[in-house]
Amino acid sequence: MAFKGLAPKPHAVHITGKVGFPADHPMLEHFRFVRDHASVLAKQCIPAPTVMHFRLAPKSIDSDIYPDRDALFADLAQTWRDAIAAFYAEGCRYLQFDDTAWAYLCSETERQRARERGLDTEGLADAYSALLNEILRDRPADMTITTHVCRGNFRSTWIASGGYEPVARQLLGETGYDDFFLEYDTERAGGFEPLRFLPRGDQRVVLGLITSKSGALEDPEAVRARITEAAQFAPIEQLALSPQCGFASTEEGNVLTEAQQWAKLAEIVRIADEVWPRV
Repeated sequence: MAFKGLAPKPHAVHITGKVGFPADHPMLEHFRFVRDHASVLAKQCIPAPTVMHFRLAPKSIDSDIYPDRDALFADLAQTWRDAIAAFYAEGCRYLQFDDTAWAYLCSETERQRARERGLDTEGLADAYSALLNEILRDRPADMTITTHVCRGNFRSTWIASGGYEPVARQLLGETGYDDFFLEYDTERAGGFEPLRFLPRGDQRVVLGLITSKSGALEDPEAVRARITEAAQFAPIEQLALSPQCGFASTEEGNVLTEAQQWAKLAEIVRIADEVWPRV
């Protein structure tokens, strides 16, 4: 995984047994801690199944266990359904799938790297949408499940470039998430035209217009102007505002101070209150 100018700790995924969600998964304990110390609804973030698949090379999978993609996807679907049920049982009502695969599919550079690993990217967006819908189909009615499409966030650097057009139909138009957190803090994300695929209804796109990669505050007028521009392609009542990614996606964090982080969050609240007045 190559960030622009920096490299994180090397890790690789190998599948040597059946994929599943154990009852003692450490992320459940992470959620219990936050749940027990939070005074508001606790949001839990977990990796998306698409991330696991996209980072794999065929040689990383024991062919005796998973002879083809369909077999692997069937177990991925069951694993993430089990995860949803386990988090729900612990009281989680807001679960987010953090996902880099969709951003990589927007980047010809990353698609080429995937092909070099032996991964067939043809039709992969359709396959990913079908996999995610299989996972989401039985989710509890009172549980919100969202996704964040991440372009890389390691010490204020990034990986993927390219607008959302190559995957917008499958991601926004056909995948049953409640909300889509999309990074829009730089020109690398392209324009807002792909938002036209968002169906009218309850699903929302959360515009990541506030960068978490630097401490400089955005011009509120410029942010409001970009929201207005986005609203040309999706109803404004189906849009929202957030940072483009987390402030510390890895233990190394990003290059900004804690005070700058809180200032950014306060600015988001101010702008959101102006654009979408609270009831």
